[in-house]
Amino acid sequence: MDTDGAAVMRAAVLRAPRELVVEERTVPLPGPDEVLVAVTSVGTCGSDVHYYEHGRIGDYVVRAPLVLGHEAGGRVVRVGSAVSEARIGERVSIEPGFPCRRCAECRRGRYNLCPSIAFFGTPPVDGAFCEYVAVPADFAHPVPDSMSDDAAALVEPLSVGVWANRKAATGAGTALLVSGAGPVGLLVTSVAAAMGASDIVVSDVDPGRLELAKRYGATETVDARDPGALDGTEVDAYVDCSGVPAAIATGVLSVRPAGTVVLVGMGSDEVTLPMSRIQNREVSVTGTFRYANTWPTAIDLVASGRVDLDGLVTAHVDLEHVEDALAPDPSAQHVKVVVHPIA
Repeated sequence: MDTDGAAVMRAAVLRAPRELVVEERTVPLPGPDEVLVAVTSVGTCGSDVHYYEHGRIGDYVVRAPLVLGHEAGGRVVRVGSAVSEARIGERVSIEPGFPCRRCAECRRGRYNLCPSIAFFGTPPVDGAFCEYVAVPADFAHPVPDSMSDDAAALVEPLSVGVWANRKAATGAGTALLVSGAGPVGLLVTSVAAAMGASDIVVSDVDPGRLELAKRYGATETVDARDPGALDGTEVDAYVDCSGVPAAIATGVLSVRPAGTVVLVGMGSDEVTLPMSRIQNREVSVTGTFRYANTWPTAIDLVASGRVDLDGLVTAHVDLEHVEDALAPDPSAQHVKVVVHPIA
């Protein structure tokens, strides 16, 4: 792209379920408070896969051609009139949800709950499976040169892990149970270890994922297929990253009096919970919706070497092969596939 004038870029566009094509689009011009970012890495997420396969997630329905992808990093190539030109060339991690900044939730600092938030790759907002994106300058967070392009992109799922641990009040000596050892569960585990949790039990049905959980800080792993695997387990907090109703109900039983249950995984809309246990032990149950004010912490965790994001990446594809990342060969058993829109 010639950044001195109007130009076109390539974008991977979802036209219908299981119909994704690469087409040319106009490169966006940054508004006064925005920067234009050349996208170097974009992680693929379960939500991207769900939109690709089904064309919807709950009330969010793909009704028009949509660019997916919300785990993104890159470099600033142009700035709006109100942004310092010193930012040109800066490597950044993009926080992909842009709130209105005016509503009651935004004013209270809970901008992730803004009812007008525009979030990458969520209908009708285009995401980052493309060569360039324009974003608010303060949502393009600078990253150090020691951080890879892939890691800059994966600060997004890491922020989910930071937010979940904040909700769980994880700290020195915390005993934590994590259900689900997918990318988010692994990052919840890694953040908990970095925050000083002393006991981190991770449950999953995949032996390979459980082995990986040990690398990411689990002090104990259990096979979730064993109905008695958690017998005798007591923890201060339980973080569910599976979304499986049976796992949630079992996990609640492991929480100590006055402990916390944090629901991260999105599965069934309705879950049966052991209410007598929750009431008699005064267990707090909370959901999570993305994150707020997590990027500085997440970037520091990576830059300091306390969390390894590059270790999650098991494959790379270019824009022409995004579909391969969204419909992968099950035998490949990838953890995280990263798209490289621009070399």
